[in-house]
Amino acid sequence: MEAVWIVMAIFFGLGARVLGLPSLVGYLSAGFAIAASLPYLSLYQPELADAKSHSGVLDHLAHVGVLLLLFSVGLKIKLKQIIKPEVIGTGAMHALLSVLIFTPVLFAMFADSFQQAVEIAAMLSFSSTVLAANVLESKQETKAFHGRIAIGILIVQDLLAMLLMSVASGELPSVWAIPFVALVLLGKPLYYKLLDMCGHDELLLLAALGLFLVLGGQGFHAVNLSGELGALIMGILCAKHPKAQDISQSLWSLKELLLVCFFLSIGLKGLPSLSDLYFAGTMVMLLPLQGLVFFALPLAFKLKARSAFLASVTLTNFSEFSLIAAAVIMPEWTVPLAIAVSLSFLVSAPINRWAHPLFDKLEGWLSRYEREGYHPDETPISLGKAKVLIMGMGRIGRSAYKEADNDYAENEVIGMDSDSDKIKTLQERGYNAVYADAEHGNFWKSLNVKELDVVILAMDCPDAALISARSLRSSGFPGYIVAHSKYQDHADRLEHNGVNLSLVTMEEVGQSLYANVKRREEQPSFGISQ
Repeated sequence: MEAVWIVMAIFFGLGARVLGLPSLVGYLSAGFAIAASLPYLSLYQPELADAKSHSGVLDHLAHVGVLLLLFSVGLKIKLKQIIKPEVIGTGAMHALLSVLIFTPVLFAMFADSFQQAVEIAAMLSFSSTVLAANVLESKQETKAFHGRIAIGILIVQDLLAMLLMSVASGELPSVWAIPFVALVLLGKPLYYKLLDMCGHDELLLLAALGLFLVLGGQGFHAVNLSGELGALIMGILCAKHPKAQDISQSLWSLKELLLVCFFLSIGLKGLPSLSDLYFAGTMVMLLPLQGLVFFALPLAFKLKARSAFLASVTLTNFSEFSLIAAAVIMPEWTVPLAIAVSLSFLVSAPINRWAHPLFDKLEGWLSRYEREGYHPDETPISLGKAKVLIMGMGRIGRSAYKEADNDYAENEVIGMDSDSDKIKTLQERGYNAVYADAEHGNFWKSLNVKELDVVILAMDCPDAALISARSLRSSGFPGYIVAHSKYQDHADRLEHNGVNLSLVTMEEVGQSLYANVKRREEQPSFGISQ
């Protein structure tokens, strides 16, 4: 069966990519295809014909993948970004309005009782943490303003989901839940000490796995709390550790592989009936209303239309959490809800792929609904007297800034990044840096880029660099654009879209190392003694 899972995942994943869809859409399709083809694949082993008999191991791996994803998301979250009116208010009000939208339709067409209609509506009010986090991470937007808003709303929804499961199932948290959670929170210094002692090799990875699986997953589950919440909390607790980025990078490939198991497992829940498809199709037709609510609520908190739109696109889908809740509350609804979740992914994934250019086309219409004033994270930007603009203030961007700052006068070098906390830290260190999101096409049109000499694109996201290059040239920027890339095909693509020079960073590092060796050899005193 492992061979079947892998082959089908590759086949359908490639098919989705050829069609311009995210690979996860292909993995969902692969799950249903496996469920449909198992009787034919097992002609000589009838006992293997039932898809559910094979889903146990896959479900377990899928669950670990979800825990790992939430731990990774937690590593990039700061609590002060979550405890904000626009996050808590949007999350809570959206859940209420979604229930009011879905309940009448469900009661009239599908549910056996009004209570059941309310419970199903509540499950459909949640958005997919897996899809949203995966989309945001793939576009390097987890720390962007709209990404932080979306993740914060998801956390509020997860808390509401766990409350629903507890009330509907009658299974309340253990009496040990509060003291256990208190001990977990107070244990933060011990976790940091453990991570400090583990170095940078596989022991660090094992320590991270132990934190989110043992304490976060199994520990929270043992006191009748959600293991998903536990994994997220452990990630948030470890987010400020100096090795948080190393842990996140080490877990990346494992997380991606286990999430393939998650999407496969959804399809293996069983093949849908016509009534299941009818239910799912009806619910998906109501998704635009859910998206409209997600767009309108942030505007009430003075967010700009762009942030509200991008967050709403990320969140307009149904949650895999509804499947977990259904398994506890009403198992007979698992398959129809799985179809609804899958169809919402099919709708949401391609829209997310084109969210930025789609907003640029709709901005003139959507911006009419903005309230007067600015959210603190969305104030207008001025380049001042800058001659050099550096987009992306990570390690590469900061290094470029320091070199340029030595050659230009004060305030003639400016850096920008979509992580507002990073910008605040850099400003405290004396950097001339401001918050900005490079993927906003019209953002470039508001800048007087003609006074710039050089733009350095130091972002990790290739799409952000591509949008920036195109926007700069379309805004009339005549100067020199240089970019860094991880891969040669990304570099070639950038140079075909207005970038004068795109360097494959890791190759440049190797060349620079050897260049220093050559310079040393040219010195007369070069030798072993030195």
